Amino acid sequence: MLRSTVLIGLAATVLSAPAFAQNSPAAQRIFDRARTASGGLAAWNKVAGLNEAGTEGGKPFKRQIDPIRYGYRIETETPKGRLVQGYNGAGEWRVLPGGVETGSIERDVLSRIRSDAFFAGFYYFFPSRFDLKSDLVGSRQMGGKTYEVVRVQPAGGEARELWFDPKTGLLAQMVETTPGNPGRVEYSDWRKVGSVKLPHKEVATGGGLAAPRERLVQTVTFEAIDRDLFSLPRKAAQRLEEPETAPPHKPRKPARRRGR
Repeated sequence: MLRSTVLIGLAATVLSAPAFAQNSPAAQRIFDRARTASGGLAAWNKVAGLNEAGTEGGKPFKRQIDPIRYGYRIETETPKGRLVQGYNGAGEWRVLPGGVETGSIERDVLSRIRSDAFFAGFYYFFPSRFDLKSDLVGSRQMGGKTYEVVRVQPAGGEARELWFDPKTGLLAQMVETTPGNPGRVEYSDWRKVGSVKLPHKEVATGGGLAAPRERLVQTVTFEAIDRDLFSLPRKAAQRLEEPETAPPHKPRKPARRRGR
């Protein structure tokens, strides 16, 4: 059960944490090149919101990302029905198939969805908006190709490796840094939408997936998104909060009867 006081405390911890101030200049040069290859600073500065729709695993999905402040919402279809998950920069929440509302205040859950928002929204293009630390890992080869690899960690989030194609400057893969069988996402089918170029195909493998999961983006718009969409409706959020403990009831003393 979510507790509003804990969420406020976590948010305050994230927002008041000292700045990482460790964004490597060498890594930033690769980010700048990727931003230029995908439209340029002027074009990206005009993006007020990322609204995507398409299919994931052959079923419909919708994803909305706020590129100005942390905001992430994704709707996917499961065998049991629609699953909605969101993050507003402080709290993670879900609406499960059947309408049950839940969420988590666990640090690992918040860290993961914070990173999901960061990388899905290309927040590393804007180090003045979003605190991060980065390191240039160097060149790596895979499948006969060479990539420029940068390790990136958003403040309060998980670190991941970004593999850029040195020929195009565009992001080719993202790899989790967890041991064992880390998740990997391959990006391809980069197309221009207006003045910005975005990947229209993502293939996820590893990370516990039994089989590769393909996400195909069919439509993209850049309109601003109502911030309320990144939070549970107020009444639903209140239902998830732990009710305050009422003070113990003290029985009233019976009134003394006056004698006649």
